[in-house]
Amino acid sequence: MAVCFLVATVYLYKTRNPGAGAVLDAFRARRSGVEVEATGVVTRRLPDDLEGSKHQRFILRVGDQTVLVAHNIDLAPRVPVSEGDTVQLRGEYEWNQLGGVIHWTHRDPSGRHSAGWIRIRGSLYQ
Repeated sequence: MAVCFLVATVYLYKTRNPGAGAVLDAFRARRSGVEVEATGVVTRRLPDDLEGSKHQRFILRVGDQTVLVAHNIDLAPRVPVSEGDTVQLRGEYEWNQLGGVIHWTHRDPSGRHSAGWIRIRGSLYQ
């Protein structure tokens, strides 16, 4: 009975937020290099990562999972996020034990990688 309830809950959640399913599935399967689109809520802003290419970082709650978003601000504009904001994004998911990282949320200037983006309050950042 519990398995049926869990399957129904996951199915209902995926139909409401289809992109969340891709992130949750990748995390549970420990998969990396997965292109995902998701909508989530910013739960925490972190200091920029200034080693190598500069990245804006924040934690996004997608379904029952949190994931780190690492947005390259050497290649794309900074996204004006605050805690509690709802964000839509497209990028590449990389698994880790803490929930994973979504990066490549911008265009690839060399054209070798799928373009990602972040959308907040009707504005698109890539």
